[in-house]
Amino acid sequence: MSPMEAVAELQTEEKSRSQMATVAAASLGSVFEWYEFTLYAAMAGILANKFFSGLEPSLSFFFALLTFGVGFVVRPLGAIVFGRLGDLVGRKKTFLVTLLITGLATFTVGMLPTYASAGIVAPVLLVTMRVLQGLALGGEYGGAVIYVTEHVQRKRRGLSTSFIQMTGTLGFLLALVSIQIVQAVAGKDAFDAWAWRVPFLIAIVMLGVALRVRLKMHESPVFKKMAAERSLSQAPVRETFGSLKNLKLLAVALIGIGGGTSVVYYNAVTYPLFFLTKTLAVPMGSANFIVGLAALFAIPMIWFAGWLSDKIGRKPVLLAGFVLGLVATFPVFHQIAAIANPALTTAQQKIEISVHTDPATCSLMFNPLGSRTFTSPCDIARQNLTVLSVNYSRVDTPASSVTEVHVGNHVISANVAAGYDRSRFTNELMAAARQAGFGVPADPGLQDQFKIVGLLLIVLFAMALGYAPVGVAMAEMFPARIRYTAMSFPYHLATGWIGGLLPTFAFAIAVAQGNIFAGLWYTIVWLIVGIVVTGLWYRESKAD
Repeated sequence: MSPMEAVAELQTEEKSRSQMATVAAASLGSVFEWYEFTLYAAMAGILANKFFSGLEPSLSFFFALLTFGVGFVVRPLGAIVFGRLGDLVGRKKTFLVTLLITGLATFTVGMLPTYASAGIVAPVLLVTMRVLQGLALGGEYGGAVIYVTEHVQRKRRGLSTSFIQMTGTLGFLLALVSIQIVQAVAGKDAFDAWAWRVPFLIAIVMLGVALRVRLKMHESPVFKKMAAERSLSQAPVRETFGSLKNLKLLAVALIGIGGGTSVVYYNAVTYPLFFLTKTLAVPMGSANFIVGLAALFAIPMIWFAGWLSDKIGRKPVLLAGFVLGLVATFPVFHQIAAIANPALTTAQQKIEISVHTDPATCSLMFNPLGSRTFTSPCDIARQNLTVLSVNYSRVDTPASSVTEVHVGNHVISANVAAGYDRSRFTNELMAAARQAGFGVPADPGLQDQFKIVGLLLIVLFAMALGYAPVGVAMAEMFPARIRYTAMSFPYHLATGWIGGLLPTFAFAIAVAQGNIFAGLWYTIVWLIVGIVVTGLWYRESKAD
């Protein structure tokens, strides 16, 4: 090897190491993001008891789901606030701030008083932390993807940014592992009493490591070049939303790419935890093992999908993920239910349950502001039947008629005229449903758990295809001067309002339709929209 060749090889190796360090540093925020959100998803039942114990059990979990969604709802606002900052003062400075806020808010959740000790102050503080996390995360992901995108060659962007998506899964796994370890060391009783705080408190250590790494980062070369040439946008928000061309791009990014990506991700990663633990009554430890193992296998899938998007393009990979998710969702979840809780499946097939009621007394079971309570006999019946994972039909009766629930030949009546006793009605209904075989805890054996993992890998592969290229696809759609703002907003509006609320919408749809699988239609509809919009109107950009 000649001296010149040796120098060139050394420079290539140094550049490769520098790019790897860049990807690693940018990915740390994604670890944090999914670590915290997974903690909340996996411990939703415990947190509901700690922070919503003043509510009746059938409603506490519903409101816990809504609190889970608060962090997602405010993310678009965070995208605008921190996206503007990133376009004005730089990528590095902005996601140092977002990382700090996210880490401290996660740590603080572990320090909060519970409802039993502080009353209404406890859930207010929890929501406040969730809002702070959501705002910060609105600026975190976009900054990370853009930072990597502006450091590497176009032909390696899909592969490089896929590591950010992969570390999101790493954060997911880290959360599940931390829960399992703390449970094993402290014991179930201690974990339920106080040790649930420990996984949140661990975040302070992760924050220290992440800050140390990110402080060593250099600003994006693209941003430095724009700053030197004085070509930075002076009003990135106005420039992003004030152009018809940009508005069209935002619509495609939000409704097509973002909508499809967000539901295919949450349908494969987050929703299975809710489905296994709350719908199928699988113990949290078993559910964490199943979903965690499946997510571990999904990591190389994400890497492969990112690499594939560099080879054949972002669009065909995205569409392949959406189509596979569309085809696989219903069959996969039906099979999971049959394997995880066969007693429930048998009860659903053998026992016919119906709610006979005046439809005017039935509410839409969706309350994002938490300002309403659902107390009518119809609402009470549907809530409790859904909690027990009962598939039921609704039979409309004349106005002011007595609400009755028919469990096989057993009739439970809520006779308001005779003095409707809500507690009695609830207790009789729950007892009759349990006697019919509903609400029985599931305990799938190891072999069945591996079967469920295999089924989840199908929707996880759909997730990998639809999720790996999304960041770089959106970043490449917009000019560098407004990229942070323009890319972050549709991504976080989609992940926050379309994907993040998937469990809440799924629960509300299941109650309305009387079917534990009905909530999956939310995913299906968005995947159809994603396929149509992305297929017809998304054009891959060739610009840097």
